[in-house]
Amino acid sequence: MNRSRYQRQPHAANCDCSVCWTKRELPIVQNLWQLCTKCHPGQVSTVNGRLHVVLPSYCEIHKPGARPPKYWHVVSDTGKPTPFVPLREPFELVG
Repeated sequence: MNRSRYQRQPHAANCDCSVCWTKRELPIVQNLWQLCTKCHPGQVSTVNGRLHVVLPSYCEIHKPGARPPKYWHVVSDTGKPTPFVPLREPFELVG
């Protein structure tokens, strides 16, 4: 079998696969977060072989709040840790 025969083939008009359904049913969303005229999104471009980064600027309305950084060790504090005690003898639960 030749794989190139099956690759990049158009789907049928009544195709019911997930890709065709998504293209057919979901509305086209150009931008999920609409900025005002005072806000400018950040940009990354290459100038003379180097990356040039322009930081985003936001107006007072759309400026994100100052949140402290989250650290993995303080996300869930469940108290004192329980040590692992290996059992050398088989046992049965009574109940």
